[in-house]
Amino acid sequence: MSIYRVLVVDDDKLSREFLAHATEALGYQAHAVSSGAAALDALNQSSFDLVLTDLRMPEMDGLQLVERLQSAHPDIPSVVVTAHGSIDDAVKALRIGAADFLMKPCSPDTLSMVIDRLVQTAKLMRENDYLRSEYVEDNTGDYIAKSPRTKAVFESANRIANSKGTVLITGESGSGKECVAQFIHKNSPRSDAPFIRVNCAALSPQLLESELFGHEKGAFTGAHKSRPGRFELADGGTLLLDELGEISPALQAKLLRVLEEEEFERVGGNTTMKVDVRIIASTNRDLPKEVAEGRFREDLYYRLHVLPIHLPPLRERTEDVTPLAQHFAAKHAEKNGRTTPSFTHESLVRLRDWEWPGNVRELENVVQRAVVLLQSDEITINDLVFGNQAAIQPEPDRRYSHLKGNEEDIGRMLANRPIADIERIAILATLERTGGNKTEAARRLGVTARTLSNKMKLWKDLGLVA
Repeated sequence: MSIYRVLVVDDDKLSREFLAHATEALGYQAHAVSSGAAALDALNQSSFDLVLTDLRMPEMDGLQLVERLQSAHPDIPSVVVTAHGSIDDAVKALRIGAADFLMKPCSPDTLSMVIDRLVQTAKLMRENDYLRSEYVEDNTGDYIAKSPRTKAVFESANRIANSKGTVLITGESGSGKECVAQFIHKNSPRSDAPFIRVNCAALSPQLLESELFGHEKGAFTGAHKSRPGRFELADGGTLLLDELGEISPALQAKLLRVLEEEEFERVGGNTTMKVDVRIIASTNRDLPKEVAEGRFREDLYYRLHVLPIHLPPLRERTEDVTPLAQHFAAKHAEKNGRTTPSFTHESLVRLRDWEWPGNVRELENVVQRAVVLLQSDEITINDLVFGNQAAIQPEPDRRYSHLKGNEEDIGRMLANRPIADIERIAILATLERTGGNKTEAARRLGVTARTLSNKMKLWKDLGLVA
């Protein structure tokens, strides 16, 4: 578990030492100061989970300190502790933002209960802030095990789930490594704790270090306040280090220390934090080759390679293609408020015959596009767009806006094109004729401007128009 840090503020030495000792006896880390000004200095230099402040102090009393905390550190709860308080003082403290009001002397049980409640609440708030900023979709249902090789993967994952060892999942990009990681987490004793993911390939080494370990206020330009890292957020749960093979050698060394000692410091901080986190790493790289060529630490590799799982590419488990396609069709039909379409026999054969260089991720994209643009309740071979076929540029569509020929000429040009393509061509052509005026284009097409805008946004998201 993380070591919770409590800032004790009291001008009376004996009272200050008593609160600090009582806090540490309960298993928390205490830092004691004698004034409100010293408390603000300490908060600017380091991070704390809770502030315990005396009420009556010279220069800046406890209520004034709480007000300052609400302005400068609103995410840190504060408790006013006093031997001379009144009901009015308690009401005022709570009104200006104090989380609680305790009378001295307070028992260890009462102190423990209050600290536990507040630091856990603060931790949950940080976790919720993270989850709101970077939602990780639950994809475990997207992974369907019909082929023998896939069944073997999940049988292994199920056995691994109950252990505490580090897991290394290897496989091609888009093959479903995150889904396997989530499956392990959901079937582990940690299932009720957070599952946190970080994409190691998406961030620079400096930013990745801050994301993993957190940072203190002023640690670098733009660090306006202290921020917990993914290790702290995942405390008690599981941390997925996605595409671990991309991290820098310097960060590899720091990660090795966390794996070996289960402790770290925030960037710019000197307080050692201990966490209980299960690590699952994933990569599409050949790590033994990376080790041999000096790009990946051998000791870190063996520290990660405790419980390995290799996920075969989709082309080697074609039995999964049909049930996965049907699952994705139902999933995206529901998201778009329509009935789940069926597949023709020819379309299923085409899906099974495709090589799927982008694996499961590519399959979902192909099915999603078909569902969204479908004009009927059945997905045919004409509704499936693969590979470079998806990169339909607006230029070819634009040429239809200049057609001056007869209906027979236009018919020949549009023959054998999917209905969805014809709809897109008609809309783009009308927009060009109206100079991009969506209201006028919608009027000419007999649809609402909102419908037209929604279609354009969708096509842009799908890469069908520039």
